[in-house]
Amino acid sequence: MSNPSECQNCLNNTHNSLLPCAIHPYGSTGDCPDFELEPHGEAEGFWEPRGASYYGDELIITPVTRWTQAQRLELLMWHPIFTGICPNCRYQFSKEHPPQVHWDCPACAWRDDSL
Repeated sequence: MSNPSECQNCLNNTHNSLLPCAIHPYGSTGDCPDFELEPHGEAEGFWEPRGASYYGDELIITPVTRWTQAQRLELLMWHPIFTGICPNCRYQFSKEHPPQVHWDCPACAWRDDSL
C-alpha cells in the first residue's frame, strides 16, 4: 500500500474513505507509478483543515458554534441593521443615509461589536 501521507497530496485521491484512489481502489504496493502531485496540494502550502476553506488565497475559519434559529431570529428583532433603531435608547438611524459599517449610536454611545 502507498504511503498515506503521499496519497493525500495525489491528484488521483478521491478524498473519500470508501474509495481512496481513482486508479488503485485497493491501494498500491511500494511506490505508486501513477502518483501526480495535486496542484494545490499540501506540498505547495495549500491545505484546508476541518472547519475551514479557502476564499481566493485567504483561509477562512468557520466558527465551530452555530447560531440556532431562535438566536438568528432574535438578532433580526433587535439589531439596528434590521430595525433602524438603537436597541439601548431607541434612537432612530437615518433611512436615507444609514451607517456603512458600524451601527454605533450617536445618542447613547451604544456600540455595534458585531465585527
